Amino acid sequence: MQAVAPTLTDALWPRIGVWQQDAVRDIALMVGFAWFVALFAQIALRLPWTTVPITGQTFAVLVTGGVLGAWRGAGALTIYMLMGMIYIPVFAAGQGVTAGDWDLHFILPWEGTASLPWNISSGGYIVGFIIAAALVGYLSERQWDRKPWVHLGMLLGNVVLYIPGLLWLAYLIGTDWMTGGKPLGDWIAGGSTLDKTLIGGLYPFIVGDLMKLILASLTLPAAWALVQRFRWGDHGRRA
Repeated sequence: MQAVAPTLTDALWPRIGVWQQDAVRDIALMVGFAWFVALFAQIALRLPWTTVPITGQTFAVLVTGGVLGAWRGAGALTIYMLMGMIYIPVFAAGQGVTAGDWDLHFILPWEGTASLPWNISSGGYIVGFIIAAALVGYLSERQWDRKPWVHLGMLLGNVVLYIPGLLWLAYLIGTDWMTGGKPLGDWIAGGSTLDKTLIGGLYPFIVGDLMKLILASLTLPAAWALVQRFRWGDHGRRA
């Protein structure tokens, strides 16, 4: 079994071996990165043909998993989800249905949404964030975040993110769960449920997500290069 490698966070902020202090450290990191994801949720582009906005969250989720590792990455995104569930407006700006217009929002003024995940069409993606962060974090603990196959790890994280997102959107398309009137599918372009699901929840995001995962793939190795240059580990070896 391959040993778990230190994450970027562990290299920059090592554990001291006192469980109370290490626990505070881990909680602080998870809360901090939950807000990091919330900040990138404020970079949002709403499209006229779908209820799911394009946001900067994918980049933040992948970086969070890569920096924190599996359980802390999943923990950070769980905290993020719980923050929205207790009505802290951290989810992407927008309403449950599209207004039929283009709308770009960039961080300020803060226009976040607070809701139960099952009450918004992007709720499945919020669950997918947790899975993606855990997977990328798991791979980072096996040094994928500093190896040539970092791009593959980020791609896998991006793929698993979509699974619950698309499944939940597909379910909502045939119901009036959120709208209280006509089915959600009436607000999304396309013919069949599958067609609407892909048009509303996948196709508009492919190019942007490829750019974000490439950026995340460059960010982590670059950060490791800086760590290896300026910080020395045990026995005179670089961390």
